[in-house]
Amino acid sequence: MANNMTTNDGVRDPIHYLCTVEFPIFTGTFFILIFIISLIGNVLLLCVLFIYEGLKSITNIFILNLACSDLIFTITLPFWAVAHLQQWVFGDFVCKFMTAAFFAGLYSSVILLTAMTVARFIRVVLPNWKSNRAIRKKCAVGACVAAWMISISASLSDAIKVKVTNQDGINYCDDESVNFGHYLQVSLLFFLPFAIIIFCYSAILKTVLQGLNRKKHKTVAVLLCIVAVFFICWGPYHIMLLITSLYEPKDCKAKKQLEVAYHICEMLAYSHCCMNPLLYMLSKKLRKHLLNLLRCENVCRKNRERDTRQNVAFTAQRSADSPHSQSLN
Repeated sequence: MANNMTTNDGVRDPIHYLCTVEFPIFTGTFFILIFIISLIGNVLLLCVLFIYEGLKSITNIFILNLACSDLIFTITLPFWAVAHLQQWVFGDFVCKFMTAAFFAGLYSSVILLTAMTVARFIRVVLPNWKSNRAIRKKCAVGACVAAWMISISASLSDAIKVKVTNQDGINYCDDESVNFGHYLQVSLLFFLPFAIIIFCYSAILKTVLQGLNRKKHKTVAVLLCIVAVFFICWGPYHIMLLITSLYEPKDCKAKKQLEVAYHICEMLAYSHCCMNPLLYMLSKKLRKHLLNLLRCENVCRKNRERDTRQNVAFTAQRSADSPHSQSLN
């Protein structure tokens, strides 16, 4: 979201407009680039899942939901890009809708990653836990539904507060009443899951080091990379949100430093939506499926099978209609 820093009481900081540091062209162009990469990567990932993999495994159920979460977040990027390059020109309704999509994508990602980590924790650390595959799959689906319900509810509360405001002839889509409660909600939906994930992966890695087969080791490594990249991208951004809610710079130098740090963290965070498809390619099987998809391997195979069936049917019909066949009858 476009950032317009305010003081803790919700009043715009008067030195913001005197000491502001922005990179509108670079930031806007960067958001458009991320949008293109994320859209292509996540759509290809969804195609691979539906055409080659299916939703038989619990991991694939979570990957499907994470890809949808990334795509929801991705659709907001062109709007923030325009806001950086020019100003907010889309009106109040779109401002609220894009804010809701932004936070729904963010919240659902972290909740889904937490649920996926807990599922992996149970699978690896508690292998004797009495539950069959069908029950675990139902629990995974239930966790995904709960993740979307929580994230949508939280995002709607954020969207209600935002509106289009005008400052010095420039329109902004932001929240004039930003306070510590807002940052507390964002932090609870980030740092609390982070603590849970740290605990789970500590136990998982301990179990892995004690000896697992190579296949499970690779699966755990890929999932660990996915979680680690998420928190590397989003962690600094959330820390900056807390800093801006607690600390008010008193001079231009400190203000500029805080602005630069915020914009860097913002671009790092927004780039995460295109990271997951790249990380999934660490899996040899998914790389193979992607290559087959790009070569239209599945479509070509289906066409060959269809042609073969048609040829067989034609040959059988021709044999049935031949004079020799009729004489036998």
